[in-house]
Amino acid sequence: MATREIVTLPDPVLRQKARKVPAVTEDVRTLIDDMVETMRAAPGVGLAAPQVGDSRRVIVVEYAEPPEQEGEPARPPKLFTLVNPEIVRRAPDQVKGVEGCLSVPGYLGEVERFESITIKGLNRAGLPVRIKAAGWLARIFQHEIDHLEGTLFIDRAEEVWKGEEKEIESIAAD
Repeated sequence: MATREIVTLPDPVLRQKARKVPAVTEDVRTLIDDMVETMRAAPGVGLAAPQVGDSRRVIVVEYAEPPEQEGEPARPPKLFTLVNPEIVRRAPDQVKGVEGCLSVPGYLGEVERFESITIKGLNRAGLPVRIKAAGWLARIFQHEIDHLEGTLFIDRAEEVWKGEEKEIESIAAD
């Protein structure tokens, strides 16, 4: 595994539609492993292959759901690795939330996203998976899948601003 450089605007790879992956090969698994290491080192909660200069449809997401009740121990984060992810169902409700992005460092924006979604794709082993996500996890998946379409959060944001360091740290960046 290796940490890869995260590309930032105005790198053109961020605006390209990523290519579908024909098969989950050893090369794709190496990309996934490198992306996980890069995301964790950043630190972030998600990363799309175009963010490391690779225009293939691969994303990684790592997120820990908050405890259900105050005083409960933190839940361990869950790692998702998806090849050719696709949103197949969206709840009608949308919510606004503040997002940041490792490829647009220093900026935040308020973005409206679907409250819950269902995603299908292939896992690291090349097997089909289906994931139901709600809340912040659904937001992360939508943000990462947007990267595969060449769309950044600043394209969807109603407002974008230069974030204060503490504000940026409190927002889980991808």
